Amino acid sequence: MRIDKYLKVSRLIKRRTVANEVADAGRIEVNGRPVKASYAVKEGDIITVCFGNRPVSVRVLSVEEPKGKDVAREMYEIVEQNPPLAHSENL
Repeated sequence: MRIDKYLKVSRLIKRRTVANEVADAGRIEVNGRPVKASYAVKEGDIITVCFGNRPVSVRVLSVEEPKGKDVAREMYEIVEQNPPLAHSENL
């Protein structure tokens, strides 16, 4: 399954066109390497998506298209989620 479609069906990104744009902008890495939207996702891949200044890393558990919305979260597990950078309060 292409990475743009995977991000959409797993509900990490709402729309496939947005996932495609994010991939083409170089904000998606698989196993530490930037990939394009056409990259074929495999089970065990570690996908890192940068949402603004907050990267989220997930491990691919399944590439089978889910039968419903509620099981889409079973396609991956969150490996690392960094909080956004906090502003200094001592200004």
